[in-house]
Amino acid sequence: MHSHSIEQWTHDHAFLGEKHDENERRTWLVVVLTLVMMVGEIVAGSLFGSMALLADGWHMGTHAAALGIAAFAYRFARRHLGNSHFTFGTGKFGDLAAFSSAIILGLIAVEIAYESVLRLFTPVPIVYGEAIAVAALGLCVNLASAWLLRDSHDHHHHGHDHGHGHAHDDHDDHDHDHNHHGHHHDNNLRAAYVHVMADAATSVLAIAALVVAMYSGWVWADPAVGLIGSAVIASWAFGLVKTSGAVLLDVRADEKLERTIRARMEVGEDRVTDLHLWQVGPGHCAVLVSLVSDKPKQPAVYKKRLAGLKGLSHVTVEVETCPH
Repeated sequence: MHSHSIEQWTHDHAFLGEKHDENERRTWLVVVLTLVMMVGEIVAGSLFGSMALLADGWHMGTHAAALGIAAFAYRFARRHLGNSHFTFGTGKFGDLAAFSSAIILGLIAVEIAYESVLRLFTPVPIVYGEAIAVAALGLCVNLASAWLLRDSHDHHHHGHDHGHGHAHDDHDDHDHDHNHHGHHHDNNLRAAYVHVMADAATSVLAIAALVVAMYSGWVWADPAVGLIGSAVIASWAFGLVKTSGAVLLDVRADEKLERTIRARMEVGEDRVTDLHLWQVGPGHCAVLVSLVSDKPKQPAVYKKRLAGLKGLSHVTVEVETCPH
């Protein structure tokens, strides 16, 4: 077979989300916005001697670092899209970044809880007007960032035809109507969104606590609300670790889709002996199916059975003849 004819059967492993480039631009915008806010607060805090501004400025720095991880993950995945060293492409790099961001978010929750406990036992004087103004400013920046990072689903698929001894196929999927779309989410974008929402929630709780403390004299209200906020952020971090970790560890992407694949493959004397379904990028799943049959068919037959299943971007079918 000539090399030019072989090329039409080869394919890439570009398993990025449909809105990868758009999400990257949005994330970089939020990084810049957060950095500008951080520098502004640190400079203002230094000039005017405001500890509240300084503290919030450095706190914004931790979020800028986490958001920077998300932005660089998008850039790395895009730049190394055609790198053959990555067996199934760079689509899961965003999940690795999301997992890292979740760990940072968990550490922030621990830090807030620690500071809140210290302040419960050793209250410090609070300049209420200044603190409320800083929290309100931070809230505005976080709401703007959340709007930029608002969630979207990725439904990008692309197709290739393969006629090897095993059946390798990528499908352009439009007809499958299963209801589980968890593997369509961009966990990297979700991680960035959770970071700004966690900061926004902290700002809202801080404003409420400061207002209560200012008018009632209950100085314990601020650290008490801090403990509540840390628990909320910790729960978000745990959820993010769970979803991104599942992708990194190749946990079954979609049980309903797996059952559909098994049902479509087991026709007549064909029986599935092994089936692996895992996510290789936002909106992209890979499946490996091993079949045994008294009368093995051509790869094109099995390819046709799986045609139209949404989310399948890389399919491998192995067929063995039943010895009995």
